[in-house]
Amino acid sequence: MTVEPLTDEEKRILLRLAREAMECVVRGKNLPPLDKSSLTKHLLEDGASFVTLTVRGQLRGCIGALEAYQPLVDDVREHAVAAALEDPRFPPVREDELSGINLEVSRLTRPIQLEYKDADDLLSKLRPHIDGVILKDGFRRATFLPQVWEKIPDRASFLNNLCYKMGARDDLWRVKHIDVLTYQVEEFHE
Repeated sequence: MTVEPLTDEEKRILLRLAREAMECVVRGKNLPPLDKSSLTKHLLEDGASFVTLTVRGQLRGCIGALEAYQPLVDDVREHAVAAALEDPRFPPVREDELSGINLEVSRLTRPIQLEYKDADDLLSKLRPHIDGVILKDGFRRATFLPQVWEKIPDRASFLNNLCYKMGARDDLWRVKHIDVLTYQVEEFHE
């Protein structure tokens, strides 16, 4: 399923709202209510997003949803807050860090099951720099956004790292047929 791209103005609105949400909660304030009457239908449609925080190009937080369950504008605000305060890999963002943080929003398409025969077939079907990948094994799952291909361009290493992130042995994808889903993103940043 493809989604209609956001306009530049819609992207600016989402980035502004994400920044506002992050700064409010880091400063201990409540989020202001949204005036949804001024928002476009794309921003009010259910959408899944990830919000990534970086400092000088280094990851500082990243939280998101793989499936749409609320309006995109609410999803982005929620994940901006979560990326700042709840990413278990990092301490909560401090107020003195706010000016150095860059925000990136990734709007996801619906994940689609990737059919494959074996490990070699799986490698051949992955599309670096295009697809985000979700691995599922029982109750465990993990994802890498398509942007992660920039840091891990090798397909096998990408899957190894994703298995590790999932809490599984890094070669699980080679020795067991696990669920693999792919999705694409519309990514934009400050």
